Amino acid sequence: MAAQNLKTKLAWPEAGFYAAAIALLMTSFQLNAETTEQSDGGWVPYQQPVQTPVWIQDPYSGDNVLAYVGEPDKALWNATRITDYEDSLKVDMAPPLGILTIEKLDIQIPIFNGTEDLPLNRGVGRIKGMAKMDEDGNLGIAGHRDGIFRGLKDIQMGDEIEIQTTSGVENYAVSSITIVPKNDVSILAPTDDKTLTLVTCYPFYFVGHAPKRYIVKASAKPSLAD
Repeated sequence: MAAQNLKTKLAWPEAGFYAAAIALLMTSFQLNAETTEQSDGGWVPYQQPVQTPVWIQDPYSGDNVLAYVGEPDKALWNATRITDYEDSLKVDMAPPLGILTIEKLDIQIPIFNGTEDLPLNRGVGRIKGMAKMDEDGNLGIAGHRDGIFRGLKDIQMGDEIEIQTTSGVENYAVSSITIVPKNDVSILAPTDDKTLTLVTCYPFYFVGHAPKRYIVKASAKPSLAD
């Protein structure tokens, strides 16, 4: 989805960016609120998501861009995760940094700054200490495996991922899919090239605290101007 050419300066407190050593990120990176699974195997009809306007913000420049995001498809979500999402909509919080879209998987969700409970209940979270939204390097984004990121179980090599920020749209192609122990921080290491790392817990339908992490890495695709 291309960003609309509509920008303005809005007064907003900075979103609380903190520098953190890569080796310590897993301490604050908590995806341990997984819930128990109940599935009746019933058929859920697909409904076209409604596009909702949302302001995304660069907390450094203060630039704001009006974007649109669909209501997430919750057909695969755990019931408790749906409740957590709906409750999060009632809470005021800083605007998202961007929008993540994986069209093939019907995933479109705001990207907030941080991996605390509220950002992960409402969307996905940028892992603090990794690359910022529009800079080169390894941009880490985390989400719950019994909610927003459950659809990642069906992702394949070469699938496209879109990241929209106040600067425009960056397109990525999946370059690797791996499963690692939950304490493996190597996946957070900096990279020279623009890289996207999606992180969620694994197995997807494990009851309790999942013992592993499901990692999707994607490389930025060359723009038409390159």
